[in-house]
Amino acid sequence: MRTLIQDVTVITLDDQNRILQHAGIAIDGQTICAVGEVPPTFIPEAIISGEEMVALPAFFNAHTHTAMTLERGWAEDLPFERWLNEKIWVAESALEEEDVYWGAALAAAEMIRGGIVGFADHYFWMDQVARVVETSGMKANLAWCHFGLKSEQELGRKSFEDTVAFVERWDGAAGGRIFTSMGPHSPYMDSPAVLRRFAEEAQRLGVGVHLHLSESARQVQDSLKQYGKTPVAHVASTGLFDLPRSALVAHCNVLQEADFAILAEKGVHVAHTPKTYQKLAMQMPPILEMLRRKVHVALGTDGPASNSDLNMLEIMRLAGLYQKGLAADATALPVMDLLRLATQAPASAIGFSESGVLAPGRPADLILLDTTAPHWLPRHDLAAGIVYTSHPGDIAYVWCNGQLLYQQGEFLTLDYKRIRFEAERRAFRMVGKSMHTMRITPRTE
Repeated sequence: MRTLIQDVTVITLDDQNRILQHAGIAIDGQTICAVGEVPPTFIPEAIISGEEMVALPAFFNAHTHTAMTLERGWAEDLPFERWLNEKIWVAESALEEEDVYWGAALAAAEMIRGGIVGFADHYFWMDQVARVVETSGMKANLAWCHFGLKSEQELGRKSFEDTVAFVERWDGAAGGRIFTSMGPHSPYMDSPAVLRRFAEEAQRLGVGVHLHLSESARQVQDSLKQYGKTPVAHVASTGLFDLPRSALVAHCNVLQEADFAILAEKGVHVAHTPKTYQKLAMQMPPILEMLRRKVHVALGTDGPASNSDLNMLEIMRLAGLYQKGLAADATALPVMDLLRLATQAPASAIGFSESGVLAPGRPADLILLDTTAPHWLPRHDLAAGIVYTSHPGDIAYVWCNGQLLYQQGEFLTLDYKRIRFEAERRAFRMVGKSMHTMRITPRTE
């Protein structure tokens, strides 16, 4: 499909931070072929007016658990351990395979409507999430969560070998829109032997890893006591930071001095999900220091059970406001940096490093925002408007790999009416059936 977007303001997010007024964007198949001046030889099949709209690279989500849409609003006003043990594991004890499909489909609709075209997911029954990605037209890096227990103790009774087979089955699928990663839950759940097995299999298959890391002071203390190393150093020692693809780790709330150097030297991508930390009253990760030490940081939403929604506009806003206040520095995390943390950085973290810039030859992953609503006016600074005033409802068009996924309130690849029905009824069934407690606590030697 050859598409021409006319008379649009373009935030390129290129190295020069160019903002082009009354520009054109030409899309040919999966690729952007012109930005700014469109050659007269380009003959479009579709023309879209960008008048009073702003175009920018589409958002990517560095860490989430999509099917946890089914638990949205189910575990409120609780500290982390009670939230997990008294609510989340209880509900997930009733989780069925097809629930994951519909929960992920609901998440896909929410993300597309909010301008997110790619995500890193870490959950269970990941074949179902892959089906959603394939149908929706999105991009994803998918990891099947495994606790390193006997298969009869794992959710879905899936073995280590089952999760590895998933990685092999789906990597590179959907025309290259799906990457896969090994998915150990965390170093406090998976034993060193299991982590090393994951590293060996990742080397064999040429993939990376996605796991939770260093989420609390208690985890750091327990790791030092048990292994004589911080969680970051411990995971590094298993080989999981020396894989064919870069490691993606979620959170890193608590780091010691040497951890910054390990993360930077190994090229690890750290997913920062600020809404979860605020909602669960967790320690906020030191992302300004990470960025100063050249650690790769990318924004993510986390799962909807802990952050309630999948709104990257809100995540940018929270990240910027919190860090400005914490540093007592209004210049911390300027808007262009926040836009990159929500576009280029997570795209690179999950394997789509060419996305995140509007330029010829780049993938056609982009969105248009309507700037006519009252909260946009006056339009002094469009980049600031995106970060600090815009709403998901402002997003009018969403393309992924050149395919139009969403157009002025209409989902073009998803049956949203059915998704709404199936997801909600399954969510109510889950919490109604989960009468026994599935309690998971950190592994001990």
